[in-house]
Amino acid sequence: MSRRTVLVINSGSSSLKYQLVDPETGESLANGLVERIGEATGAFKHTHGDETVTSDDAVPDHGAALAKVIATCHAVGPDLAESGIVAVGHRVVQGGKHFDRATLVDEAVEARIEELIPLGPLHNPASLTGIKVARELLPDVPHVVVFDTAFFQGLPDAAATYALDREVAEKYSIRRYGAHGTSHQYVSRQVAEMTGRDDLKQIVLHLGNGASASAVVAGHAVDTSMGLTPLEGLVMGTRTGDIDPAAVFHLARVGGLSVDEIDTIFNKKSGLKGLAGDNDMRGVRERADAGDPVARAALDVYVHRLKKYVGAYAAIMGGLEALTFTAGIGENNGALRAEVCEGLGFLGIEIDHERNDSRGGPTIISTDASAVTVYVVPTNEELEIARQAVAVIA
Repeated sequence: MSRRTVLVINSGSSSLKYQLVDPETGESLANGLVERIGEATGAFKHTHGDETVTSDDAVPDHGAALAKVIATCHAVGPDLAESGIVAVGHRVVQGGKHFDRATLVDEAVEARIEELIPLGPLHNPASLTGIKVARELLPDVPHVVVFDTAFFQGLPDAAATYALDREVAEKYSIRRYGAHGTSHQYVSRQVAEMTGRDDLKQIVLHLGNGASASAVVAGHAVDTSMGLTPLEGLVMGTRTGDIDPAAVFHLARVGGLSVDEIDTIFNKKSGLKGLAGDNDMRGVRERADAGDPVARAALDVYVHRLKKYVGAYAAIMGGLEALTFTAGIGENNGALRAEVCEGLGFLGIEIDHERNDSRGGPTIISTDASAVTVYVVPTNEELEIARQAVAVIA
């Protein structure tokens, strides 16, 4: 049987990230990143096997970026024309209330993604540009969009609904949409497969520069920390997470700040960066371990918020059987994992510190006696997108 692959594209406002994936085996055949699109000097990196090529040539637009990717694959490998591509999978952050699953792209879907730009102003425009360009340059294969919000589209009304004036909420489409859904879906499914159970009550903590939590029962999300936008919820690298909405009014009335200025503070100058001056968890951890009280206080706020969500979601689900850490911080920071789990013995969580120090693939870091199994599971959003794309065209 010949190989079937999917080219997964994640288009940002000035970047294009890609990976060629075999959805059957999970193998990544090539990956790369084009950055600083539209600037005088670009940044390009392509890896295939043991070979990596880079360049800093100017990349004027996303069309030129994807053309560069295709040409490099032809020259360095793997040649896209010979790699068995059956689909192109596109990550789109905001699918609104319209998309609860991966969807084949056509003009109507493109139009709907454009309509949703007000709900995803930072991400959807770039994603739409990437989709249009890819469909022009790779017209002979189907294109599939996978939405970050899709996994959370089926949240119970009690979890998805804000206590806002109903007419205002409906008019402006204000509800909990969530984000990182592709990661939460992939990781929660991995845990279910590891346990051989499809009825688990589990919490997934996706901890990267952006961070989110989800409560999943029998494979279905019942709550998640991100809301109308990815700003709500956990403390993140540069985002506030949960904050009293009246802080906006206070900063406008007393501080004289504009909506745009407050938006910038909340999304780009807060979180770990706002608390400790550094949005890299590694740097904050090093400073805290060296006795820096500012860094330690930032970590305390970060951990407090995580524990709060773990406890809340255990209550929502009426119990907890699995707690999973994933993404860059979740997968690599054993000290943080230990701090989050400390004091959660009343839920039945007991960490094995030796296991917690190990790194690598999916692993259990709780003791054999722990009533709740604690996992570290590397996320793989590209593989999840590839698999969902293949399912759509099957």
